[in-house]
Amino acid sequence: MVYFDYPIIGTEKELPLYLINMGMHECQSPIVREDGYPSPQILYCTKGSGILLADGHKYTIGPAMAFFLPADVPHEYYPNEDVWDIHWVVAGGHALDSLLNHFQLTGPAVYKLSDLQKLESIFRAMHEALHADDIYGNYKCSGLLYEFLLEFNRLISLKDSGDFYSPALHKALDYISAHFLEEISLSDLCAASGVSGQHLCFLFRTALHMRPTEYITRKRLQSAKEMLSNTDYPIEKIADDTGFCTASYFCKMFKRFEGVTAGEFRKNNT
Repeated sequence: MVYFDYPIIGTEKELPLYLINMGMHECQSPIVREDGYPSPQILYCTKGSGILLADGHKYTIGPAMAFFLPADVPHEYYPNEDVWDIHWVVAGGHALDSLLNHFQLTGPAVYKLSDLQKLESIFRAMHEALHADDIYGNYKCSGLLYEFLLEFNRLISLKDSGDFYSPALHKALDYISAHFLEEISLSDLCAASGVSGQHLCFLFRTALHMRPTEYITRKRLQSAKEMLSNTDYPIEKIADDTGFCTASYFCKMFKRFEGVTAGEFRKNNT
């Protein structure tokens, strides 16, 4: 199967994200771009094998692998067997650069993807949306594109470690969910997860971009926000019921992580 989607772009350019083009080719032809492409590209392979040349490196791209190419970076890619099924998405929008920076997509890179099922589902939904509605299809694609980028980021976050979403991390998160109203030490999490404190901190930093203590605090604040929105309990009771040692410490943490006081949050959400 081969298709190329180039939506007619009008006021979509005013959106934070919009689709410039997308497509797939079950036997990707050779591409040589000495000056690169004017927009960032995400490409992934579903079957077959090919070669990518970018940034002075040569990569073999096989099934369940993806590569990211920033705008204006010279590159070349070509199949090295009869079948090389490549899917690509090209995005635009004033929010795109900050989103890519947040995902640390700043230079040419190759990734192994653990599971393409959801990514493929979103990809197909974008294609179908474009062909189902000539007027608003690309607007719908804007939302799906954001979902696609979030899923792509989730998948590439697995690139450095098979332990990224490991059983040990899940055990620690389950323990926190069950005990966050109580005092939790790193030793408690190590006992629950079966790994050392150093390795557990590595898993948290890699997967969640925070230390276990910060995750616990955010978990408690999540519960506190629900209580602030749905009850008239005083701050002292909410602090006690959500595992904070004192009301003053609760208020300090709430302002630090949420940017507003607990009282202001309650006023704005009730």
